[in-house]
Amino acid sequence: MRKVLVLLFAGAILIFIAYEALIYYDNEFRFGRMRETPAVKPHEEPLLVMDVDAVPVSGGDSVLRVLEPADLRPPFAMDSEQTIARGKSVYFTFCAQCHGNNYNGRGTVGQSFQPLPTDLRSAEVQSESEGKLFKTISYGIPDGRQPALHFIITVEDRWRVVAFVKSLGVRK
Repeated sequence: MRKVLVLLFAGAILIFIAYEALIYYDNEFRFGRMRETPAVKPHEEPLLVMDVDAVPVSGGDSVLRVLEPADLRPPFAMDSEQTIARGKSVYFTFCAQCHGNNYNGRGTVGQSFQPLPTDLRSAEVQSESEGKLFKTISYGIPDGRQPALHFIITVEDRWRVVAFVKSLGVRK
């Protein structure tokens, strides 16, 4: 009987210590506690009113996708230094991994492709229209390795990449 009482007393002490440890941990927890987070009750506050032009109803990528490359026009001058510099920056962020630092299709990722990515300084690429290059960058090449980048790069930055690629000229 004495052993049972000792075991019950030891169990009660262990439960008390575990409870105190949990309370201490909960009070000293460095991240927010759910019970202290304000509840989100959307029905209690008036709905936000969207700005008139928050959701586009005309223009945008859906229009650009259906236009013929010959009908696409850049929204700014393609030969300005700022446009080309920004295009270079975007190129090295999104394109250099495949097309390479020398624009020859031998980027770190591109080397593993068969066939290799296109040499951007080839006569074939440099002779393409700006609209065709824009559509290739934006919507990819069907059955090819060029991914569609319209959901990653803004319309203006895609045009800047086209300006940068065109500024490279043909490889000699």
